[in-house]
Amino acid sequence: MADVNCHKVLMKALDFDEAGDKEKAIEHYTMAVEMILSIEDKEKREKMNKFARQALDRAEELKGIKKNLSDGSPSKSLPIQQHKTTTSIVSPTINAPNKVTIPTHSPKLEITRDRGGYSMEEKKVLEKTSLINSRIYVPFLEVDAKERFNFPLPFTDKDGMLELAPKQKRDFHKWMRISEICEYPTIITGAYPDFQAIKQTVVSDCSFVSSLTVAALYEKKFNRRILTSIIYPRNSKDEPVYNPSGKYTVKLHVNGIARKVVIDDYLPVGRYNQLLCSFSNNKCEFWVSLLEKAYLKLMGGFDFPGSNSNIDAYALTGWIPERISIRKNDSDFNANAVFDRLKEGFHNGRCLITVATGELTDAECDRTGLVSTHAFAVINLAEVDGIKLLMLKNPWSHLRWKGNYSEKDSRWTPELQKILNYDPKIAQSIDNGIFWIDYHSLINFFDVFYLNWDPELFKYTYCTHKCWQSGVGPVKDAYTVGDNPQFSLSVPAGRGSVYVLLTRHITTIEDFRENNEYITLLVYHHKNGKRIYYPHDPAPYIDGIRINSPHYLCKIRLDPNQARKYTLVVSQYEKSTTIFYTLRAYCREPFELKSLDQHWLTNLQLTGEWSALNNTAGGCQNHKTYRFNPLYKIILANDGNLVVELRAPKVFQVGMELTIKELEDQSITAPFISKSTDSFRSGFCVLDLENLPAGTYYVRPATYLPNQEAPFFLKVKSNVKLQIEKEN
Repeated sequence: MADVNCHKVLMKALDFDEAGDKEKAIEHYTMAVEMILSIEDKEKREKMNKFARQALDRAEELKGIKKNLSDGSPSKSLPIQQHKTTTSIVSPTINAPNKVTIPTHSPKLEITRDRGGYSMEEKKVLEKTSLINSRIYVPFLEVDAKERFNFPLPFTDKDGMLELAPKQKRDFHKWMRISEICEYPTIITGAYPDFQAIKQTVVSDCSFVSSLTVAALYEKKFNRRILTSIIYPRNSKDEPVYNPSGKYTVKLHVNGIARKVVIDDYLPVGRYNQLLCSFSNNKCEFWVSLLEKAYLKLMGGFDFPGSNSNIDAYALTGWIPERISIRKNDSDFNANAVFDRLKEGFHNGRCLITVATGELTDAECDRTGLVSTHAFAVINLAEVDGIKLLMLKNPWSHLRWKGNYSEKDSRWTPELQKILNYDPKIAQSIDNGIFWIDYHSLINFFDVFYLNWDPELFKYTYCTHKCWQSGVGPVKDAYTVGDNPQFSLSVPAGRGSVYVLLTRHITTIEDFRENNEYITLLVYHHKNGKRIYYPHDPAPYIDGIRINSPHYLCKIRLDPNQARKYTLVVSQYEKSTTIFYTLRAYCREPFELKSLDQHWLTNLQLTGEWSALNNTAGGCQNHKTYRFNPLYKIILANDGNLVVELRAPKVFQVGMELTIKELEDQSITAPFISKSTDSFRSGFCVLDLENLPAGTYYVRPATYLPNQEAPFFLKVKSNVKLQIEKEN
């Protein structure tokens, strides 16, 4: 019967097509494909596949989608039976500006930029890291909000059911649609989501649930939809609504851009009819469960090893993540300044805040009521008569702090209760996981604050997406960062800071389980925004902490009296793999940030040696034997830039001198007679010279002391053609 109905729908599609009604023709072709894909009988479905392909091809043609003819053949997609909806096959962004279509595994990936175009490198980076946990996640565009959500048959995600966590599998009974769980389901029952109703269950995603909590609280407090705005479909009031067809789209910020995550409404249910995922205590609403499902689909399934609230809240909101370590025994940690900054940001609606414990013993957990390595939502901050207090929410919605200012503590005076609008007796009657804790106790038992700042605080922004190949530069930044990705930052005089966010793209859940990639940003100001080669000579102005979180935030304060130029260096500890990353900068004042990528026309490497036997180990200029060191002649064909790098065993102090033999144009004045490296350094030195006139140059590498024997490498790079040969 299903195949008969499919034929009828196809006939209608052909009728509308012949009549020139494109919209209805596309609708019926699409409906036919979906009906074919929903046929349960495998044999019948396979017989109908050719009709599905024809319908899909014609629908694409009507929408204006062209085949990729670069290799003489149409672009390929996965076998048709793997798809459940045409929206998974064809991106609806046909007329988007600055669009580039990149053939991928499947579906067709549309990479667009709202303002200005992406470079080819950026397109490749965003396409490469769209494959996350073996699924393609296309960019989210505004037209996605208007895609089709209603179907003749209930929608089922083509990617199948998500992998369950071990604790879920233990109690699992079956997957149920939300219409089977609740007779009258909604997405949100009130005008705004209720942060107090959120409850985490058996999935280890406390940081995500805490992120939901602080974002939901923000929505209600500041009347601004930063969370519920990411759920589709929506009604005329721009509110997320229940979809009887069971299809939902969630907009999540991941790997450089906002991406589209499509889910169905199947949820895991236990043998006692209980939800085995996070949910809202308001039994008819499902925004918590759907957002969690979308996020965990992106992350590879419910069997999630956990992350942190910087990662989770950024994915939900796109707000700038910052990590503040609580270092109670560090004299540089200004606890009062941190609290004041948190309180001001929280009450002015500038940031979302969560806090996490470190490792706690079982005895400490029993005594304090806290949980080891657990995230809590910060839902209030206050200071009363010099006492600093924070109100936290455990995402479990039960189990509370037992120490100072807990609900049973004697410190609750009537005055304090009135000021904070808190009644300990009422709190004692129900454990909802919400409690007050004094700041001093928090510092003793918690490890880190996670903040996410509203990007709309900053008028000016910059963003680029880059790739750093594993073979470029040394494994460690011990002696040179010359091949590291670098950027020149120019900032005006003023108040405030430039926020620079480095985000490493993650494409597999294993990166969370066994994350050995440590990244950071180094900031230098002694080179006036020029390329840096020596990582610690002098030391960086800001030496970033290498962390294995995908986000690292660097804040550079503006000088109120003068404009400045900085060099930003991307650094990775023990680099072993290619990394893809996004660099974003935010400032209230106009600034300039540009890549210092160098594209060399000539890149040569020679090997040499200092040998006492061959009388080529002459030592530095302090010795008469200096002239016996190896000598190389470089001929620059045109005016250009020249970089000469010398590498040798680290036990030797090495240096170089470059002299001008003659210039091709005899009428110009030579810019110098000779240039040498500033000092002799362990195992590495470099000469980086700009705007050299065409001509003949000599370069002489040397060790500091004579008769030091060692091999060396000489790397010569230029943006013009050159010749190099050994003279002696």
